[in-house]
Amino acid sequence: MPKTASLHPSGTGAGQQRLASLGELLRDWLPHQRWFAGKHMPVTDLRLLSMTELYPGCLHLLVHTGHTGTRADPTGVLSGNPGPAAPAGGVPAPGGTPPAGDCYQLLIGIQQHLSPRLGRALIGRADVGPLAGMAVYDAFQDPRSAHLLLERLRHPGALGPLRFEADPDKPVPAALAPRLLDAEQSNSSLVYGDEFILKVFRRIQPGVNPDLEVPVALAAQGCARVPAPVAWFRTTQPQEATLGVLQPFLPDASDGWTLALHALATGDDYTAQAHELGRATADVHLALAAAFPSGGRGETGRTAAAMIERLDAAALSVPALRPYVPGLRNAFSALTACDPGPPAQRIHGDLHLGQMLWAGRDWFVIDFEGEPSRPLAERRSAHSPVRDIAGMLRSFDYAARQRHPWRPQWARRCREAYCAGYAARAGWDPRAKHGLLRAYETDRAVYEVLYEARHRPDWLPVPMAAIERLAVRGD
Repeated sequence: MPKTASLHPSGTGAGQQRLASLGELLRDWLPHQRWFAGKHMPVTDLRLLSMTELYPGCLHLLVHTGHTGTRADPTGVLSGNPGPAAPAGGVPAPGGTPPAGDCYQLLIGIQQHLSPRLGRALIGRADVGPLAGMAVYDAFQDPRSAHLLLERLRHPGALGPLRFEADPDKPVPAALAPRLLDAEQSNSSLVYGDEFILKVFRRIQPGVNPDLEVPVALAAQGCARVPAPVAWFRTTQPQEATLGVLQPFLPDASDGWTLALHALATGDDYTAQAHELGRATADVHLALAAAFPSGGRGETGRTAAAMIERLDAAALSVPALRPYVPGLRNAFSALTACDPGPPAQRIHGDLHLGQMLWAGRDWFVIDFEGEPSRPLAERRSAHSPVRDIAGMLRSFDYAARQRHPWRPQWARRCREAYCAGYAARAGWDPRAKHGLLRAYETDRAVYEVLYEARHRPDWLPVPMAAIERLAVRGD
């Protein structure tokens, strides 16, 4: 298995010489980052896509990584292959076959002497090249870099291939103290003065990221359920791609997963909150349908075939799933004969309790990036809104399973209340689309089984209980 990594520069001169110092350090550092997809594969190819100096001693990089057993991207274009990263209240949505390699956004700091407060940010000391002996670190953890990044957003303009843009009607104050959120996530988030949050996408795909596109469109529809972006930045090389989005921060908000676990721990009822969560979901779906008209029904035959294909693949990997395959196949096959339900439309794509924030009097919906392991074109395409609903129903089940003994009646009441709240706002009841809802919930549970078996085997009983219910009783 090759041990050396190459870093192929896109330029010459001083930039190329710097890269000679960084290549081996990045190869060793990247697989240990929480947002890095290929943790199970060594980085055997590292190619530079762009390098921009934000200020002396701080480099913005886009790099393409290749792994043993994958084909390195010969064209050097942006690609995406993020692996699973389980969010609070759920697991990633089903994804397709990952492409070879990934593109990552890095902010690299270079100093002779690193202050103690940046010790955790250290990547290493360069051994070769013009940076030999210099400390190399993750500059997203440096308050100075975070401050200067905000200043770039406050004063829109171009810097090499980078474009900093802002809503002129929503000014951002200066001198907001930055802090990096320390949470398990597939991106990096900087909070400024408890007023704004900058979500920096670590894994980059070409095109407009839905986490920018969707909130902007929903704001134009007057939907108050989603914080509207105030600034963002992107790159024009090697292709157009979104790099980060600045939005209002809700400092006193609590996510639905945390509140659900608290209710379970204290014995409090959660049905009122679940009902309001359903209304909030419907509000967002209605606004999405208006903002992104699709004008078509979902293709149930193609959807059923894809679900069956995912089931068969998962059963090959997880033996515990095999006895339930016939019953689960029935759930998918029934799609072709059941009511196709509401028209396909833009949806959230990865909805669960952790994506809902309670801020005083209202529920807000966040993180419209969707499941990053899916191609961007797929995440931006139309799907049945039942897919989002099924994700939330599975999230209630996951929450209920955190308590011992398990309280199935808690999850059942929440599911009913959520669907009732959705129906009150949307004008149609998910419970009346039983076959459709069962199929989407089954598809979600099948993927959960595969995910838990690979990454969190102690959690496997949670989706397996749902598999038994869906395969045997069909409810």
